[in-house]
Amino acid sequence: MDAPGGTGAPSDGVSRRGVLGASVAASAVLALPEALQAAPVPVAAGGDRLWYAQPAKVWTEALPIGNGRLGAMVFGGVAAERLQLNEDTFWAGGPYDPVNPAAAGALPEVRRLIAAGRFAEAQALANATLIGKPRGQMPYQTVGDLMLRMPTLSADVSGYRRELDLDAACATTRFTAGGVWYVREVIASPAAEVIAVRLSADRAGAIDLDLGLETPQAVTIVATADSLVLDGRGPAAEGLAGALRIAARARVVPTGGRMTRAGATLSVRGADAVTILVAVATSYRRFDDVGGDPGKIVDARIAGAARRAYRDLAADTAIEHRRLYRRVTLDLGQTALAERPTDVRIRSGDAADGAALAALYFNYARYLLICSSRAGSQPANLQGVWNDSTTPPWGSKYTININTEMNYWPAEPLALPECVAPLVALVRDLAVTGARTAGRMYGARGWVAHHNNDLWRGTAPVDGAQWGLWPLGGAWLCTHLWDHYDYGRDATYLATVYPLMKGACDFFLDTLVTDPATGRLMTSPSISPENEHHKGVAVCAGPAMDQQILRDLFDQTARAAAILKVDADYARRLGAMRARLAPDQVGAQGQLQEWQQDWDAGAPEPHHRHVSHLYGLFPSAQIDLDRTPALAAAARRSLELRGDEATGWATAWRANLWARLRDGERAHRILRFLLGPERTYPNMFDAHPPFQIDGNFGGARAIAEMLMQSEGDEILLLPALPAAWGRGRVTGLRARGAVRVDLEWSAGRLDDVVLHADRAGTHVVRLGGQRRSVTLSPGRAVRLRGPDLKQA
Repeated sequence: MDAPGGTGAPSDGVSRRGVLGASVAASAVLALPEALQAAPVPVAAGGDRLWYAQPAKVWTEALPIGNGRLGAMVFGGVAAERLQLNEDTFWAGGPYDPVNPAAAGALPEVRRLIAAGRFAEAQALANATLIGKPRGQMPYQTVGDLMLRMPTLSADVSGYRRELDLDAACATTRFTAGGVWYVREVIASPAAEVIAVRLSADRAGAIDLDLGLETPQAVTIVATADSLVLDGRGPAAEGLAGALRIAARARVVPTGGRMTRAGATLSVRGADAVTILVAVATSYRRFDDVGGDPGKIVDARIAGAARRAYRDLAADTAIEHRRLYRRVTLDLGQTALAERPTDVRIRSGDAADGAALAALYFNYARYLLICSSRAGSQPANLQGVWNDSTTPPWGSKYTININTEMNYWPAEPLALPECVAPLVALVRDLAVTGARTAGRMYGARGWVAHHNNDLWRGTAPVDGAQWGLWPLGGAWLCTHLWDHYDYGRDATYLATVYPLMKGACDFFLDTLVTDPATGRLMTSPSISPENEHHKGVAVCAGPAMDQQILRDLFDQTARAAAILKVDADYARRLGAMRARLAPDQVGAQGQLQEWQQDWDAGAPEPHHRHVSHLYGLFPSAQIDLDRTPALAAAARRSLELRGDEATGWATAWRANLWARLRDGERAHRILRFLLGPERTYPNMFDAHPPFQIDGNFGGARAIAEMLMQSEGDEILLLPALPAAWGRGRVTGLRARGAVRVDLEWSAGRLDDVVLHADRAGTHVVRLGGQRRSVTLSPGRAVRLRGPDLKQA
C-alpha cells in the first residue's frame, strides 16, 4: 500500500490528541474447530513482554491494547498519562456509491486502446471516465485522548518501568515518587466492551488526579458528577457530510478520597485507588445504515462494567485473551541480551539477540491480531485499530491489492481462525456493493471490488487509474474464504461462503477478454498493482497476478462445488475457463514476467516494493520447487532483481517468498532487516514507514513458513530453517486439513513432531527428502522422531 491508494507519499497525518471509540458492527461468527477447543493451554513461556525504562515520547513508542472494536495507545507517562483512543467504526463521511456514471459507456474504448497498444491514451481516458466519484475514500478517525494528570506528584521519581504483557493483554506502568509506589494498569475488555484503567498506590490517600478528554473532532465534552461525556458527529470528507454520531463516556470510580468537577474536568483528591471505565460507540450499523443510538450503547456498557470490580474485569480479559493467545508457543532460545528493554534490543540489532527478538515479534503479531480483529468487529485496517490522526496515511483504509490480505496471512496457520470472522463479514458486504459496481460499470453479473475500500464498502476504482483500476481485490479476498475452509475442513461453513466465491467467478466469466494473438483469456483493463510498465503508465491487459489469482479462484470455487455436491456443470465451465487463462511466462532475464509483454527490464522502478507477479509462489502455491521447478527458478530470479530491502510490508512479503523457495538463510537475512530500527518502531510496530500493521502480520507468517508449510494434505517440516535458529520448539501451528503441529529440533535437525487431528485423514509429512504417510484421527496424537521420521 502506498499513496493515494497507491504509490508515493502519504497524506499528512495530524498527530493530535483525541477521545474514545466503540461500536456494534454485526459480523459472521465462524465455527471454532474442535481441535482448538480441546487444545491444552500451556503455561506462558518467555518472549511475552515488551518493556521500557522510560515513558513514550511519540505515538510509535506507546503501547497498544484493544478488544477488536476499541483500541488505545498507552504512553506510560509519570505526572501526565495519555491514552489515545480509537473505535473501529469511527470513519469520516457516510454511505455512498462511487461508481462513475460515464464508466459503462467508456469501457469499450478503454479496452480498444489497450488492445491497440495505446496504453497512455487508455490510461488518460480511464482516469477521466472510470475512476469513481468521489475519487478518494473516507479516512479512519481518532476519537481523541483521555488525559490523566497527577498534579501533586513528587518530582523524586525512580524505579520506572512500563510494559505490555502479551499473555495477559495488559499495559502496566510502575514507578516510585516521593517514596510511594504507583501502579497504573490498562486493559480492553472484550466481554464488557470497555477500556478499564486502574491506578493504585502502596500508601493510602496518595492519589491525586485530574482527568479530561481532548479531541480534534467537532464534538462537545462535559463533566458530570462522576463521568466525562463526549457527544458529536464524525467529520466530512471528499465532499460527503459526516453521517456518524459518536458518543464516549469515561466514568471515574475512586476508592476513598473525594471527587469534584470544574468545566470539562474531573478531579480526585486523596484516593487510595481509582478505576476509570471508558466506552465509545457510533451510530454505525452497516455500510448503508447509520441509525444506531451511540449514547444508549455506551451508557449500557459503562453501567454493566461498573457493576464489576476491576480485578474481575482484568481476570476475565486475560482468560479470554489467553484462550486464543496460548494456542501457539515459540521458543528459539534466550540469552542475557533478551532481558534488555525492547527499544534497546530493536535499536542495537545484535545478532546474538536475533532469535529471541524474532520470537517476541512473532508473539506480538499474534497479540495484535487478537486485539484488532474479533467476531463482531471491523477487520484490521492498515493500522489495525490504532490511529492517532484525522488524516492518517492512506486513510488507514482496507487496501485489498495486498495489505488487507497480508493482515490475515497468520490467522489460519497461527491458530487464530476466529480472527478471520470480520474479514468474512467484509466480503459479504463487498458482494452487495460490488454487485452494483459490476452491473453499473461493467454490465456484468456477480460482484467486483477494486484495490481499496473503506467502512462504507465502496468497490469502484478510486484514486486514479494507475493505482485503482485493478478489479481483482474481491477475487483475492475470496481465496481467504477458501483458506478458512481448507485449514478447518468445515463443509457447513463452506456452504455459507460458496455463493460469494461463485459471484466473484461470475463477474470474470462475463468480463474476461480474448487475446487475438494467442486466444488466451485475460483481464482488461487492469494494472499490476501500483507498478508502471512504462514511465507514468500502468494500465494494461492481463498482468501476471490477475491470471494467477483467477486460477486460484476458479479452482477453489470448482472444488467447493464438488465438496458441496452442487453445480457440476458450472464447475466444469470454470475448469475450461481456467485452462484458457494466459500462462505465466519467463522473460529474457530469466525472470517471471510481470506483464504479458517482457517489459520488466525497462520498467521505471526495477526495485519496486510490490512483487505482485510472485503471488503464484506465495501466498498461492501454483509455483513450487518440486512441481514447477522452471517457474520457481524464474521467481527466484525476479526476487534477486527486485532486491531484499523494501518498505516494511514488502520486506515481510519477500521473507515469505524466500521461505517458499526453502532458502532459510536468505529469508532470515530479510527478517533481520525487518526487525531492525529501519523497519520496526520502538513499540515494535512495523515501519513502512510510516506505521502499517501488515508488516507485523506478514513477518509473523514468514517465521511460521520457515518452520512449517502445508498445501493440500502435505506438511513440510523445517523447510527454511536458518542456522541461527539451530535449536527451538514450536507448538500449536496449524496445517491444512485441521492438523495441529508441534515441533522440536536441535543442531538444525528435527528431534520430533507431534500431530493432532481435528478431522480424520491421511497426510504426507515431509522433511527434506524424507516422506512419511500418516493416518490421523481426532483424539489420537501421532509422534514422528528424528530426521528419518520414525513413528514412535
